Amino acid sequence: MKKKLFALTALLAALGSSATPASAQDVLTGDTRLACEAILCLSTGTQPSECAPSLRRYFSISHRRFSDTIRGRVNFLKLCPVANQTPQMQALVNAQANGAGRCDAQSLNATMTMWRGYDDGATYISNQMPDYCAAYMGHAYVDFNGTVPRYIGTPERGGYWAEGRDYDRALAEYNERIRREDEERRRQSWMN
Repeated sequence: MKKKLFALTALLAALGSSATPASAQDVLTGDTRLACEAILCLSTGTQPSECAPSLRRYFSISHRRFSDTIRGRVNFLKLCPVANQTPQMQALVNAQANGAGRCDAQSLNATMTMWRGYDDGATYISNQMPDYCAAYMGHAYVDFNGTVPRYIGTPERGGYWAEGRDYDRALAEYNERIRREDEERRRQSWMN
């Protein structure tokens, strides 16, 4: 896991390296710097406070149509000189633009709600992670270090997405709820 992040960090660090000492002209500034920082910050599940300016700039890119927002975010990340150096970096930038901010448990629970039937209006939360999340979270250059959302339970029994770090607690709560529901069903069936 650390090797993935190290490879990305080394690639970005190579930007400023040269055989001669760095001068003021070698230091990235403005949106170019923020784009490079955003690529690094979006590649980990735990962002330090130093990520705030670059992520604020990245997430401030918003357009009326969501496809334009994605395109704007890709174009912003491409301001970083390493964004187009390799096919892997190009794939990372695209995966980040499509997945960042959309693949946490809260977002998945909101967007993966499906209609069970048209008559009763019942819904469930799908247990299938969207392709854009799988591409983002599974990219070789990211390391979410156990923070990837995981599905709890089954769709038929009120399953939902939980943050990876909360998985054990959420699973225990879900199992307890299912146990109580099953117990109540058995009790009701004996009464009838």
